[in-house]
Amino acid sequence: MKDESVSTNLLTKLSSAFIRKEPFGLVLIIAPWNYPLNLMILPLVGAIAAGNCVVLKPSEVSKNTEKVLAELLPQYLDQSCFAVVLGGPEETGQLLTHRFDYIFFTGSPRVGKIVMAAAAKHLTPITLELGGKNPCFVDDNCDPQTVANRVAWFRYFNAGQTCVAPDYILCSQEMQEQLVPALQNAITRFYGDNPQTSPDLGRIINQKHFKRLQGLLGCGRVAIGGQSDEGERYIAPTVLVDVQESEPVMQEEIFGPILPLVTVRSLDEAIDFINQREKPLALYAFSNNDQVVNQMLERTSSGGFGGNDGFLYLTLPTLPLGGVGNSGIGRYHGKFSFDTFSHQRACLLRSPGMEKLNDLRYPPYGPWNQKLLSWAMGSQSCILL
Repeated sequence: MKDESVSTNLLTKLSSAFIRKEPFGLVLIIAPWNYPLNLMILPLVGAIAAGNCVVLKPSEVSKNTEKVLAELLPQYLDQSCFAVVLGGPEETGQLLTHRFDYIFFTGSPRVGKIVMAAAAKHLTPITLELGGKNPCFVDDNCDPQTVANRVAWFRYFNAGQTCVAPDYILCSQEMQEQLVPALQNAITRFYGDNPQTSPDLGRIINQKHFKRLQGLLGCGRVAIGGQSDEGERYIAPTVLVDVQESEPVMQEEIFGPILPLVTVRSLDEAIDFINQREKPLALYAFSNNDQVVNQMLERTSSGGFGGNDGFLYLTLPTLPLGGVGNSGIGRYHGKFSFDTFSHQRACLLRSPGMEKLNDLRYPPYGPWNQKLLSWAMGSQSCILL
């Protein structure tokens, strides 16, 4: 939080040049339902650390957490600086008509466009933490069971309701034949012969999303799972094969415990498949060959990248979380959260005296003082903006 001193040129050598981190002012944080506590408190901590006042809008979909946040946060935060606003899309829309100094939104690209349009009316800076269809490439040169263990863990974690979970697998037909039984083995070890009775498998957030996911089970062919129970909002850990690009399961972010496998013939074809689509929030590649993983990293773009593992990078506060393009704008986590909610103010303090030294910069400009002025400012100076 301290002022950050920066280097000067000859013209400003006797001045003090620094960057001051200042709060934006009043921040609006709109949180999602899938991790309703974590994804509200993490940005809130960054906003508080940077010195802002905050209006919090928890998701009405995760209604029990919304109720607890509304009851508890006012007990611990100064109510003249922090407020919790409840309600659904209508109330959120009304909130967005007001002028904030910064807006932080986590959710879908569809709603993110609405938030961005509202922010544009006031030229309000924003962070959009969105989602998308996160690809996972599996090379032929790898151990299928190791891949299955890692993919099954972070695909079915929180019943697949995680924005950085792999949304589909790209692999060869030969690898698919090895991967399906390996995934079955991993699912059985993790959740038992009847995953519905497992205490470690979550449920779908509400009936609306359950019905949406149930409709996706008709895509391709069910190779593993496929069972559902509307009364419990349970959908089994599912693997789909023979999936076509045009099917609904490949047109929208799944956000549930369903994993489609799409076959490709080569690494190049997989990279082309990924690059023809919107930039994802996360991208994963599995291979025993480092060159394959590096090729996937170098020739694609995504918010985050995992080589031979899942979203463990989220546990590192030294790495930012954020999307690119359709998957978001901006970043946070650790110090990145503080930076996001801080205006970095450029400051230069000069002495009011020694005016004679300034004669060099005043017109009229001859060849001699132009050359001297350019030299004094340095080759990297930004003369005109």
